[in-house]
Amino acid sequence: MKRRIIEIMDTTLRDGEQTSGVSFSASEKLTLAKLLLDELNVDRIEVASARVSEGELSAVQQITEWANTKGYMDRVEVLTFVDGGVSIDWMKKSGAKVQNLLTKGSMNHLTHQLKKTPQQHFREIENTIAEAAKEGISTNVYLEDWSNGMRNSKEYVFQFIDFLSALPIKRVLLPDTLGILTYSETYNYISEIVERYPTMHFDFHGHNDYDLSVSNVMEAIKAGCHGLHLTVNGMGERAGNAPMASAIAVINDFMPEIEVAVNESSLYKVSKLVSAFTGFGIPANKPIVGDNVFTQTAGIHADGDSKKNLYFNDLMPERFGRKRKYALGKTSGKANIQKNLQELGLTLNDDELRKVTARIIELGDKKEKVTKEDLPYIISDVLDSDTYQQKVFVKSYVLTHSKGLKPSTTLALEINGELIEEHAQGDGQYDAFMNALRKVYKSKKMELPTLVDYAVRIPPGSNSDALCETIITWKRDGKEFISRGLDSDQTVSAIKATEKMLNII
Repeated sequence: MKRRIIEIMDTTLRDGEQTSGVSFSASEKLTLAKLLLDELNVDRIEVASARVSEGELSAVQQITEWANTKGYMDRVEVLTFVDGGVSIDWMKKSGAKVQNLLTKGSMNHLTHQLKKTPQQHFREIENTIAEAAKEGISTNVYLEDWSNGMRNSKEYVFQFIDFLSALPIKRVLLPDTLGILTYSETYNYISEIVERYPTMHFDFHGHNDYDLSVSNVMEAIKAGCHGLHLTVNGMGERAGNAPMASAIAVINDFMPEIEVAVNESSLYKVSKLVSAFTGFGIPANKPIVGDNVFTQTAGIHADGDSKKNLYFNDLMPERFGRKRKYALGKTSGKANIQKNLQELGLTLNDDELRKVTARIIELGDKKEKVTKEDLPYIISDVLDSDTYQQKVFVKSYVLTHSKGLKPSTTLALEINGELIEEHAQGDGQYDAFMNALRKVYKSKKMELPTLVDYAVRIPPGSNSDALCETIITWKRDGKEFISRGLDSDQTVSAIKATEKMLNII
């Protein structure tokens, strides 16, 4: 079967930049343009709107200078306007050679925004296209609000495309500007247009206001469109545009008759870079590129994967440059933990695995995030606890830290069944805790060992909410020994390490 080729035009740098609060610098635009064309291998990129700013002009100049050295000039496009040649002059300064001319695709927009007749609008469009051609600039034409046009003024849309069919343009771009289309409307409207104009090239530009953009992309392809406009991470105005990663995965998995040039193994890398440049985090559950989408949480799923990949589907993470993960938390089973231990090259016996599993579930119940990198610390903490019989318990404590006042601690300690309370101040919360603890031991005519070293570490690459391990070195009767504590709070982990010391002595 001969596969039908669909062009992919990425408009992250133009329409995606209309996301509220997003503005790419010139260097960021150039970096992304290179990545989109060279690595992701989209067919075309829309990089800017004409006339916006000097910064925008500089960005396009840098992109076209680079594109010219690569032979990509016909793959770089700029949104322009019917403005008596102002956009064409801007295009000449920028060096760009393809304009996407914004025109009115519905009578509603034409009548109430431009206040012109179709004939007046068409005449100005024809002049703009002719002027661009004189400057060596080719033209694609956007029919803004086309979807409403097909719903409410279809005769005007057909009159418009009849007019365009006689002009030297490359493509007609059909945007669902307000994201109003259902998938059945998308199919019906584009089918009708493609059948009526079989020799013209039509792109579909979807928005996601009803979360239907990927469905609409599929229906647009089935209806015979020739190109799609997508954005990385679904960036765009309001609810955004049709997302690149989801659309490409859907085409590759469910439309075998369609061929796209996009390199899906680069989708995740580009997604992360766009997120970094824009400051817009990727939702953890966003298909293909979200942090959680290749993470198994339930222990039964990890067990099934171990036996015959029972919980795999065609969305294998390796396709997108990613790896499957097995989450650690309150729903973890032994299978989840064993999967993570295998990756770390660690082994535990059944009893040790049972204790580590119980500790991870305990942490998960406290809503603490547990990562694979935390495992060695958890194992150390659990196995270290097996080396002594607990007789001393830190039953309760209150730590205070207020501006202008010394930190203080109120401590309740149980020693061999006796509960003792003390209060003390210190130079810090842990110092106050230790001072209260000394008071307790002094009342029992007992001495504490000397603290000789205090070290804190978190797993490499962890975030601020990572588990924290505090390692304290103590000295007693001329000998040194170590105790460890583990918690997401540094002071609490130090207190846990101290509680272990009390039981060791």
